[in-house]
Formats: sequence, C-alpha cells, structure tokens
Amino acid sequence: MQTKNIMIVGVGGQGTLLASKLLGRLLLEKGYDVKVSEVHGMSQRGGSVVTYVRYGDKVYSPIIDKGEADIIISFELLEAARWTEFLKPDGTIVTNTQEINPMPVITGAAEYPTELVEKIKALGVNLDAIDALSLAEEAGTSKAVNLVLMGRLSKYFDFTTEEWMAAIEKSVPPKFLEINKKAFLLGKDA
Repeated sequence: MQTKNIMIVGVGGQGTLLASKLLGRLLLEKGYDVKVSEVHGMSQRGGSVVTYVRYGDKVYSPIIDKGEADIIISFELLEAARWTEFLKPDGTIVTNTQEINPMPVITGAAEYPTELVEKIKALGVNLDAIDALSLAEEAGTSKAVNLVLMGRLSKYFDFTTEEWMAAIEKSVPPKFLEINKKAFLLGKDA
C-alpha cells in the first residue's frame, strides 16, 4: 500500500495529540507501519500545533511536505486555511467551524478573516466542515472536539465502529470514556 498522509492541526490545548495517538494506535492495530510526529509551536500559549500521521506498508519518514497530505483534520477554521498548501490536489480537509482568535487578533493588530469556509472551497479543496464544538458540548464537554473530529474522520476509513471504540478505550482515561465515545458517535453521524 502506498503511504497515506494525515495532518492534524489546531491550537494548543485542543486535544490534537490525543487524536493523533488514537489514530496511530488504530492504524498500528490494523497492521500498518505508522509514523507519528508532533510539532509543537507555542502550544501552551494557544499557538499552532501540528501532528503528522503517516501510514502504509513501509513508512520511512514522519514528515509531510507541501502538497502531500491526503487529509487534514483541523480543530479550528483559521488553522484549516493556514495549512491548505500541504493538501494534495484531491485531498480533503475535515474541519471544525470554530474560530479561536490568534494573538494578533486579540491584541488588535489584525482581524480574524471572514468567510473562510467559502475562501477554502474557492481553492478547489474538498472541505468537510462541521460545528464540532456544539457536538462536543452535546456529548457533555467542550473538550471532546477531538473525538467529534475523529468520528467525522472515521467516514473516510473502512474500519468498523467497534475498531474505533476499542482504540478509544485504549487511549482515553476511564473516567472520560463515555463522554468521548458519545462525542465520537456524534461526529460520525453528523
């Protein structure tokens, strides 16, 4: 199998690392060679966070270059726009429609761009945009956006719901398990 490339992008504190570990675990259990690379920006200060997940028969490097991502999972709308140049021409972006103001917007030095969904679509990108924050809150906590997005991502794989649930059980602390499973299913069925 040819190597597939998935980027998980977001803002520090959104759970991108848990999402990448969950996906990496599932892919390993399905028998793929998997490389996961975490790139931390100013993640603890609300800055950009990027994780690369590459899988296939044999993966030699964990890094994804511009134009190589099959799928980009974005936890925030501006992050989706920021990373579009890494997407393959026939790739897909799965994004949360939530907007989190970066520091230049907070300080008044810049304005948050308007109509980002339309602008991304105008680039010819396959865009799958959902309000993951509302679905996470419906599941019981705003911190479950990551599992909502993993549920949405599951539509692009032919793994069973049971396989995803088993990976969630191995990746999430028991006290948060039910909320996270519910968030996953809400994202899958959205």
